[in-house]
Amino acid sequence: MADIADKKPNVNAKVKKAKGGGGGGGGKKKEVKKETGLGLTKKKDENFGEWYSEVVVHGEMIEYYDISGCYILRPWTMAIWEIMQAFFDAEIKKMKIKNCYFPLFVSPAVLEKEKDHIEGFAPEVAWVTKSGKSELEVPIAIRPTSETVMYPYYSKWIRGHRDLPLKLNQWCNVVRWEFSNPTPFIRSREFLWQEGHTAFATKEEADKEVLEILELYRRIYEEFLAIPVVKGKKSENEKFAGGLYTTSVEAFVPNTGRGVQGATSHCLGQNFAKMFDITFENEKGEKAMIWQNSWAYSTRTIGVMVMVHGDDKGLVLPPKVASVQAVVIPVPFKDADIQAIFDACLKTVEELTEAGLRVEADLRDNYSPGWKYSHWELKGVPLRIEIGPKDLEKKQVRLVRRDNSSKVDIPMVDLVKEVKETLEKIQQNLFDVAKQKRDASIQLAKTWDEFTAALGEKKLILAPWCDEQAVEEDVKARTKGEIGAAKSLCSPFDQPELPEGTLCFASGKPAKKWTYWGRSY
Repeated sequence: MADIADKKPNVNAKVKKAKGGGGGGGGKKKEVKKETGLGLTKKKDENFGEWYSEVVVHGEMIEYYDISGCYILRPWTMAIWEIMQAFFDAEIKKMKIKNCYFPLFVSPAVLEKEKDHIEGFAPEVAWVTKSGKSELEVPIAIRPTSETVMYPYYSKWIRGHRDLPLKLNQWCNVVRWEFSNPTPFIRSREFLWQEGHTAFATKEEADKEVLEILELYRRIYEEFLAIPVVKGKKSENEKFAGGLYTTSVEAFVPNTGRGVQGATSHCLGQNFAKMFDITFENEKGEKAMIWQNSWAYSTRTIGVMVMVHGDDKGLVLPPKVASVQAVVIPVPFKDADIQAIFDACLKTVEELTEAGLRVEADLRDNYSPGWKYSHWELKGVPLRIEIGPKDLEKKQVRLVRRDNSSKVDIPMVDLVKEVKETLEKIQQNLFDVAKQKRDASIQLAKTWDEFTAALGEKKLILAPWCDEQAVEEDVKARTKGEIGAAKSLCSPFDQPELPEGTLCFASGKPAKKWTYWGRSY
């Protein structure tokens, strides 16, 4: 995480010093030279960390807060979150999963009931120790996740087989008090997410749902955010603490050579059921233990999108999630009929909005068309529609794509059809380009020397592995450095052929599977 610290860019063009953080240790004030109120001072390929910090602030995604690791999510971000939320919420409701809400606070006795689980989260748990000036007799934890919050009540609600399955989801915030390198969206002390918690009579039902939810997560990344992901299973070392097994969708950021755990779907097995005594009477009248799953995706998704698609001009938003899919900009020349151009802009917005698209016009008269172009490019709007006097004469508009800067003039009578088709092409092209870059970063490594060479080149490494925990721990120890150790990311469900006699890249023992390795966020 050393390549992206919680660094605040200069967000005020007229003042050379950016405002520093407050009580939470937000970082030092620093000089950043600026020539205009627009544009980025850092390049993605040269200084990824500071580029990312500038993009999320200048693109109006977030604002830094006076407690380090906490961020204000601005409307530009929330619109993206709401679009993904609307899709996912509708899909899980088709699966008969119901929404609920549990309290933010957890008692120590309940939190510490599942030993492996709390050990996995202990360093990140924030505690409330005071009420006003009085010390609390028993401190109260703020949820880092909600298994221990919810499961005492599952024990109460589940009595017989007719109470199953119990399938609940909540949209909420959680707090994980990260101490090193907080990064907007990717690693923050408070974040938004959904967490699903389901209970079944059989393992088969639980296994089936794990993969159904994982497929929804793949769709969020690939169909909405235009980011290619690998579906696979986590190693024993990397699985959810206290769970039976963990599946995930894994993304990759070629610029930094780091993997990103995009979302996880866990089968918890019966471990939590034992801890919280969640039993039911089955159809034979026998007492049985339930099988449980938990699954979640968070606002981290948005950070991955910024990292993968953003460029030196700013954000690049996929049309499916963009708050504004197209912006209409008047381009009046001297002595032009400005009102006629403005009227054409408003008519264009009205026509496209009626067709179900999210479109705005920028009619501000205190900014030049060139300034507006840069502004909306920085904010990542997928399509710009320009209308000038010559366009009015020819009854046309000009479309300019954000993803590749291509320009085309189209007849006004074909406006809706052409804009819809162009947005679809942008969505597909963003995915295709991201996949090409991701695929170009994948390196096969069959030996330790090949592995370390690929790691040094910021690759996503696919290597044969013996699937032993001690070997993975050894890989971490041997690759530990300033920019972090390598670890297994996932063993893909889509396994390449493993020829007989293939040896593990790290131990030389017989390999059992192909696994993706690399550094990660």
